[in-house]
Amino acid sequence: MLFSIVIPVYNRPHELEELLGSVARQKGNVPLEVIVVEDGSDITSERVVNQYENTLKIKYCFKKNSGPGDSRNYGMRRASGVYFVLLDSDCLLPEDYLSNVNSALERNLTDAFGGPDAAHPSFSLNQKAFNYAMTSFLSTGGLRSSESEKRKFQLRSFNMGISSRAFELTGGFGKQRIGEDIDLNFRLLKNNCSTQFLPDAFVYHKRRSTWLQFFQQTYNFGAARPILNRMHPGTSKFTYILPSLFLMGFLVAIVLAFLEFPYLLIPFAVYLLAVLVDSTRQNRNPLVGLLSCIAVLVQFSGYGSGYLRSQYRMKMQGKSNKEAFPGMFA
Repeated sequence: MLFSIVIPVYNRPHELEELLGSVARQKGNVPLEVIVVEDGSDITSERVVNQYENTLKIKYCFKKNSGPGDSRNYGMRRASGVYFVLLDSDCLLPEDYLSNVNSALERNLTDAFGGPDAAHPSFSLNQKAFNYAMTSFLSTGGLRSSESEKRKFQLRSFNMGISSRAFELTGGFGKQRIGEDIDLNFRLLKNNCSTQFLPDAFVYHKRRSTWLQFFQQTYNFGAARPILNRMHPGTSKFTYILPSLFLMGFLVAIVLAFLEFPYLLIPFAVYLLAVLVDSTRQNRNPLVGLLSCIAVLVQFSGYGSGYLRSQYRMKMQGKSNKEAFPGMFA
């Protein structure tokens, strides 16, 4: 089975160079091609792609900027494979990634799959902390790292696969720039497409490199969720509002502490202590453990405030999806 690896890229030639290097080192002789879609970048990756012309079967496409989802569609329409593997440019592949995917699909061929992410030993301390916040059981329930195969796993576009048949049925990603993978996940299910989670098909995901970028990313995720709930009625879950409840409770506890009633801070302190111990154990570095506590607070603050803003604009101000979060559809 021929796999087409589709990679949208925007002003990130250095990241793409590292990703293509990891693709070139894949073991198992699995048939593959690579489609790089330059999404209107000012700093192009043409030089990087040219370096791998003799190593990989690679296509390089340049288009006007329209967002990662539309760029993935653009690449899949130009792919020759029967199965598309979608990766973000800030990922690295273990050497057995594609052979693991191929073996899993040979055992159980589904219309789409999702895989987890991990932190590479070479990542910065901040990146390891961000990875912990986004993947650990204590912060997300483990939904982005070790999701049970018995539960509905929501595919994430940084590491997922979709068959050419499923792409034709769904039309691929929607026009929005944020939450496009969750939207596609719901439309796959509505079209009776089968999905699965492949725990062995993990990637090393660098994520954002600064604290402000990490906050903005989680803020966008939170702001997009109420809109996705409206786009797909019946998909809302209580867990989606938990970061907002955490944020509001934490702020109330801080205010009361200034009023000489610090006791509500105790549960939050116990929780952060658990994060510190767990992250230190996983990363074998107490500094990463400490940074993970901060990352979790930033994550909940970003996601929670974004969620509350969109809810307020839709419920209280009666705004449309685009009015509630223009950046999602820009």
